[in-house]
Amino acid sequence: MATRPQRQTDPRTIVIAGPTASGKSEVALLLAERLGGEIVSVDSMQVYRGMDIGTAKPSNEERARVPHHLIDVVDVTQSFDAAQFATLAWRAIDEIHSRGRIAILCGGTGLYFRALFEGVGSGPPADAELRRELEKMPLQDLVRELAEHDPAAYEKIDRNNPRRVIRAVEVIRKTGKPFSQQKAGWASTDERSRAASRPYRFGLRRETKDLHERISRRVEQMFEQGLVEETRELLERGLADNQTAMQALGYRQIIEHLRRERSLAETVELVKLRTRQFAKRQMTWFRHQLALEWIEVAPNQPAAEIATQILERNFPRS
Repeated sequence: MATRPQRQTDPRTIVIAGPTASGKSEVALLLAERLGGEIVSVDSMQVYRGMDIGTAKPSNEERARVPHHLIDVVDVTQSFDAAQFATLAWRAIDEIHSRGRIAILCGGTGLYFRALFEGVGSGPPADAELRRELEKMPLQDLVRELAEHDPAAYEKIDRNNPRRVIRAVEVIRKTGKPFSQQKAGWASTDERSRAASRPYRFGLRRETKDLHERISRRVEQMFEQGLVEETRELLERGLADNQTAMQALGYRQIIEHLRRERSLAETVELVKLRTRQFAKRQMTWFRHQLALEWIEVAPNQPAAEIATQILERNFPRS
């Protein structure tokens, strides 16, 4: 008869993915406690120090309960990208496994999951001077340049995402070659071999009405906890000069409020709207880009029940 795996020494990797406000973090925390695991954040904005409330960063108490990695990695004035994430994340995962513990990857940044499991392209490193030049250009001009020099990338890229468009144009200008061609060799041999040992991948999915209500409550709580003041402090530290960090939900809208472009009440509602739109894009990406075993989460279902479902699928009793 098969024996049940030893949880403390089984170096597995578990993915807990899903849209914002789906309840991923609480489930990952409970899993880590039950399995003796450690959490690796797969969130492109939690890497920035000081962006705490607006990114729903784990509290100090939660980080004391379970080790967390890839949180508070850089200042808001520093650049950070998917390639850096993949390097640091694999280092963290290897260290977690070396301790005989389980790595629990938790987050909603699809591009970072892709970089982690498929590797990153061989494009040139970021050029700070060129990037500043491109950031000053109107987005429509950048999109037009991309369409002219790389129709394939133009068709596939999110043309409403300045950061993605700027990177594509930057690579084309630096190399003289289409961005789409350079992404063809996305994964290195080493990264493919790592990804071949597929981890247990779960996605949390809620009914639209339930998810929207959770988003609404979360946004209201963030403002109550001091998101406006946090944004003020980050502005003083240089947030507005970091185009990547400025993509974080809420901060840009609050900066516009601080510039008297809209009232606080209007800002709260706009952040709710933008978050709902973002959650929809996340779900679309996960459905088409990352193979997940979906878990349907009912309204008010305790996180402990969801964690138990995942444990039963990962560690069936003999």
